Amino acid sequence: MEDADRELRETYEEPKGLATFVEEAFENPTVAAHASKYLLEAIESMGTRTVIEEGEEKERYRFFDDPANDGEHAILGNTEVLNAFVDDLRSIAAERGKAEKIIWFDGPTATGKSELKRCLVNGLREFSKTEAGRRYTMEWNVASASGGRSLSYGEGGAATDEENWYASPVQSNPLTVFPPAVREEILAEINARVDDHIDVRVDSDLDPFSREAYEFLEEQYRRTGEDDLFSAITDPSHLRVKNYVVDVGQGIGVLHSEDSGPPKERLVGSWMRGMLQELDSRGRKNPQAFSYDGVLSQGNGLLTIVEDAAQHADLLQKLLNVPDEQTVKLDKGIQMDIDTQLVIISNPDLEAQLNQHADAGGADPLKALKRRLDRRRFKYLTNLSLEAELIRRELTNETDVWRAESYDELEGLIREPLRVRVRSDGDGVAERELAPHAVEAAALYSVVTRLDGDDVPAGLDLVDKATLFDRGYLLDGDDRLDKDDFEFDDDAADGEEGIPVTYTRDGIADLLNDESDRAHAEYSVEEVIMPRDILNAMAEGLSDAPVFSTAERTEYENRLVPVKNHIFQRQEADVLDAMMREKRVDEETVEEYVEHVYAWATDETVENDRGERVGPDALKMKVFETEHLGRFGPESYAADHAASPAVEEFRRNKVITALNRHAWQSRDEDFEVGDIDPKEIPIIKTVLANYDWDDVRRVYEDFDPDQWADPPSDTETAALKAETIDNMVELFGYSPASAELTSQHVMSQVSYKWD
Repeated sequence: MEDADRELRETYEEPKGLATFVEEAFENPTVAAHASKYLLEAIESMGTRTVIEEGEEKERYRFFDDPANDGEHAILGNTEVLNAFVDDLRSIAAERGKAEKIIWFDGPTATGKSELKRCLVNGLREFSKTEAGRRYTMEWNVASASGGRSLSYGEGGAATDEENWYASPVQSNPLTVFPPAVREEILAEINARVDDHIDVRVDSDLDPFSREAYEFLEEQYRRTGEDDLFSAITDPSHLRVKNYVVDVGQGIGVLHSEDSGPPKERLVGSWMRGMLQELDSRGRKNPQAFSYDGVLSQGNGLLTIVEDAAQHADLLQKLLNVPDEQTVKLDKGIQMDIDTQLVIISNPDLEAQLNQHADAGGADPLKALKRRLDRRRFKYLTNLSLEAELIRRELTNETDVWRAESYDELEGLIREPLRVRVRSDGDGVAERELAPHAVEAAALYSVVTRLDGDDVPAGLDLVDKATLFDRGYLLDGDDRLDKDDFEFDDDAADGEEGIPVTYTRDGIADLLNDESDRAHAEYSVEEVIMPRDILNAMAEGLSDAPVFSTAERTEYENRLVPVKNHIFQRQEADVLDAMMREKRVDEETVEEYVEHVYAWATDETVENDRGERVGPDALKMKVFETEHLGRFGPESYAADHAASPAVEEFRRNKVITALNRHAWQSRDEDFEVGDIDPKEIPIIKTVLANYDWDDVRRVYEDFDPDQWADPPSDTETAALKAETIDNMVELFGYSPASAELTSQHVMSQVSYKWD
């Protein structure tokens, strides 16, 4: 209760007089900002973060991560599209063009367009609750000047003063009450006080409801001979400024696909016939008798969204002049100025409607509409990590936006297992496990179906392209290949088509509810869904899914094998790491080697165990290079352990070059070798993470992979298996059951080539 009371106290203010509001606008122009400027400031208020999409670093506005709602409706990916939207707002707000445009977001289903709407609503609502983002409108009271007349929609006068106050039904900016010349002077002073590249502008006049109040008060005070007419009309007993929380219906208008009615009713509202009869309108239509519940009325002051715009194609032509003229008619002779940012959202079906007369050329009746639409196209995600995050969201209640400090951390999130509670036989609840790499497999296959294969360089496949898009680089032996090293087609159809996340989600949901025929004497393997289970189900379901054409089904089926191979390699690496855990080189040893090589190359010193500065240790470098790297034999070094030319070249080309790359990227005068994560150096990454079966054969001479499924007791294979299962559980989050299934799958392939 206390928290709720405190939130409301911090959100709402006591109504204030018009003069007080103007003074506040001098200090914080945002409170008086026009729609596009306010929307821009709300987005910018939450700052940015750096992301990698399509292999390139980009700055992303945190607003679109839906932080106000704990990420529930975060828009994953499509950062370039969102940044272009913000650029549009900046141009519109600064009157540098595009003011006549209607921003159009389109794209296939399940690409985040609906999340955009929810994210905008959430973010604007929360920004309007802050001190910096307060949003204000006017409310009127004419009862004291009318001897009982009220602006109420009901009958007669109100009993108390508070009941006589009625807010502008369309959230009109309080500055609209000033005469145009005076308003311009106020705006000039507001803009002069703040160093901002975008001025506040208010071009609207009073809305019809407020105009009715203003003119009534003006008439009353003229009759009494009032000299200070404006001051009397806007006296705090008649006019107050109140803040409101932005939400759907107040500052945000949303026209849904199911909304119906004549165009004008959907746009601005309708006349209430009963009210027209009750009000003394003297032969005219009184704006008090209008509903003001159309999408433009609700969105006046900030944002108007037409959702599923193909269902309202007839309405779009009615909107043509709204951005230009910033006005809309309620009736003949009654018009209302509009200050709103127009956004429409659609699936590709709207494009088909717009192009139905394209062959008519200049006679195309929809040409004017198409010219007014500024299209921003959402695509399917082409980043593995984003797709994995989205799949997890679709299957669970997870809403946290992944913010990893390094790709290794992100890679850990991608490969994580997922445990989901499902209904079991009877009224019970069971927990099913998507094994490590299962979500990754589903995400990778989805992404691979969305990538354009025509621009993949020779020697690479679509899995490599997916990895490059997600991580920004590939490892080719000891070399790191960045995305800039490749030439991809700027016009490639990446993300235009492919498997949507809804198909993937539904396929996994079916597996979660299916019974498994797996069995094991010790582990509950029947509760585990393996990566290959998901990949097989996704491929098999293509033939029955009406959303895919025959050509698409064939193409997607052909892309399955490299994904399976990649996921197997990931599983194989887990098993190898678990088997060789005790033989792994510790990171301190690696860091020490890197430090000594750097000192060797730069004629620097290192600090020994006693805190003394000494030269690099030639023996330590030799031991690391011969025993851990396995690159050289003793013959490559002199008696005093000095390196041969071949070793020196290796150190400079493979270690120092990588260090220099990091130093250059950091651009920091205080760069030290200790700032580098040695795992980012390709050759070191190999030492830390990669083992092969020759290493296993060398270390475990009596190991037999053919015995893995049921190893005889008291054998090296039995002991190694038990240790491997434990390590897979501890290191990688496997359950004993999924570790058993994964290791069996890997060993079944290894045994073929063991001998």
